[in-house]
Amino acid sequence: MRLATLAAGLLLISANTALSQTETAGGTLNPEELTLNRVMKDVAEGRTSMTICATGYYITKSGRHEMARELFERCAAAGWTHAMTWMSQLDDNGLGGPEDPDKAAEWDRRAAEAGDPIGKLNYGLDLMRGRGVMENRALGRQYIDEAARSGLPTAKRLRAADYDLDVVTPDADNWKYAPAF
Repeated sequence: MRLATLAAGLLLISANTALSQTETAGGTLNPEELTLNRVMKDVAEGRTSMTICATGYYITKSGRHEMARELFERCAAAGWTHAMTWMSQLDDNGLGGPEDPDKAAEWDRRAAEAGDPIGKLNYGLDLMRGRGVMENRALGRQYIDEAARSGLPTAKRLRAADYDLDVVTPDADNWKYAPAF
């Protein structure tokens, strides 16, 4: 009896799932919503929004870096600066593609020039470290100062520590930012 009830329940669920996304002359009944498939479909069709672009955070945190990269690239092209800073993080750490400090710094520069405080902080750090760009500590401090004036706590903390980069760099990353020569 239990097996028959279970089979009937599964059949009902399958039928409901099939009916829930039925195409009709007027469109799709009960279209898929709030799923990664829907988000990626919207992105592929050129739709971006704060909500869609923010979904990339969860996508990359789940380890789907290639999918996150696709979403963030489209969102960045649409001008979403947080997507630019996430593209920098992906490129800087080789997630969903090869590690590329030059591309990472370029994403940071673009976000900074668009006025994003995190982009300003990150580009300032790139300049101070000489990672992905020519080292220019004075210009790096200017970007960090702008981020601090925007209220970014990490930039304020760095400035208060007289720009000691160890204040914002986990010791596990020291190897990455060490001079190449």
